[in-house]
Amino acid sequence: MIPDCGVRTPLLEFFRRGEVARDVRLYAAQGALAPRALEQLALLAILTADADPEIARAAEATLAAIPAATLAGFLGRRDVPDELRAFFLARGVTPAPAVDVSDEPAPLIDSGPQVGDATDDARLPALQRIAAMAVPQRLALAMKGTREERAILVRDPSKLVAIAVLSSPKLTDAEVESIAKMASVSDEVLRLIASTRAWTKSYAVVVALARNPKTPVAISMNLLPRLAERDLRLLSTDRNVPDILRVTARRRVVMG
Repeated sequence: MIPDCGVRTPLLEFFRRGEVARDVRLYAAQGALAPRALEQLALLAILTADADPEIARAAEATLAAIPAATLAGFLGRRDVPDELRAFFLARGVTPAPAVDVSDEPAPLIDSGPQVGDATDDARLPALQRIAAMAVPQRLALAMKGTREERAILVRDPSKLVAIAVLSSPKLTDAEVESIAKMASVSDEVLRLIASTRAWTKSYAVVVALARNPKTPVAISMNLLPRLAERDLRLLSTDRNVPDILRVTARRRVVMG
């Protein structure tokens, strides 16, 4: 039974739903995938229940390799869900006294394959290097790579890789706005941006999503009331967006 650790992220949901290939699950079980400590511990907890014995053993070994004091100290943070603490408490790990923190720590361990290897030749263009990488390597690069590499990987055929870009701690607000404008990304990426309050606080992101023909219509329609008259007028004549969105924008302009 997959443990519920109280942590919900798009990346983790792929693993919970069983939509991740074996090589990627093994890569994650080795401690080389999640960009932040909280997500990493929850992911490793999920993988200890993997149906593949080798993956489950690898996740257990990775957890065992985390120094006890480091793990206990992290579990003492007030932002750690009770469910995650309970998972480790059942394994004999007692959280340190509770502390208030504001930072987002890096993974507690990174013992799996790294981004740089024989296929990662810095002399080659980024697109060519990435094309030569397997999915696990592209996942690592999505979280640890450069802005140029993220711009390529967010359009990756693998939805898991594309979503991993949005989990990168290096991702900036300007990049999110740029991604929201891309008609070449999957609708799942746009849906995730639209459902993340921290990003939709930006008016520029809202406009980008509303004008992106790839954004699901239901989302675009919900964004219309937030648009200024100037942007509504532009949308009302934009032949690239769905008819219903263009017509509704025109109606809102007429009604004032």
